[in-house]
Amino acid sequence: MKLYLDSADARQWAVPSGCPPVQGVTTNPTLVMQAGLPVNLPGYLQLVAQAGQAGLPELMLQLPRADVSEAAQWLGALLPAAEQAQVRLTFKLPCHPDWLAVLREVQAWGVPTLLTGLSNPMQLLWAQAQGASFVAPYVGRLQADGRDVWALVAACVAVQANGPQLLAASIKSADVLSRLMAAGVHAVTVRPELATQLATDPMTLVAMAQFDRDVLTSQNNPV
Repeated sequence: MKLYLDSADARQWAVPSGCPPVQGVTTNPTLVMQAGLPVNLPGYLQLVAQAGQAGLPELMLQLPRADVSEAAQWLGALLPAAEQAQVRLTFKLPCHPDWLAVLREVQAWGVPTLLTGLSNPMQLLWAQAQGASFVAPYVGRLQADGRDVWALVAACVAVQANGPQLLAASIKSADVLSRLMAAGVHAVTVRPELATQLATDPMTLVAMAQFDRDVLTSQNNPV
């Protein structure tokens, strides 16, 4: 399972020791704004450059408007910048038919696409029919809304063999992350603070402390 960080703040991209390698970073206009960057082409070009400087293999950028001509302009600028930075780009779009023309434009450039905010099986079938590369349900939000998120996750996993890969987002706990791993999801994206929190565990620290005490006792009381 691949791990992505959900943040547009380059200062949060370095995970602590104990975390697995990070495949890349996912962003959206809200995260870009929260990082203090403008949600415009220069802001996105800055993100591409920062991803290259950080040595990240992949960057997922969400286009801000369902505007085909704007999308073409941005693709024409961002793709050469990504090639220079040695960063693979995926473009995110909301999972909604209003974005179909933009989806077709991005696909015409040969760029992977991710449909985000997927929330039900009909949307999954639509995403599969449109040839999306990835789908991203917001697991935490769906749970908070009382949805049966695990049925949707199972459906997404079932179509991975010949359809979009599942990138599970909005993960709030270790238990949810474990269940996603067990379900066979292709990838997850987590906030940097959750990755840092799970890099170690209080129960592991308790066991380590017990080992240290036992080693010391053994050394002080040799047989």
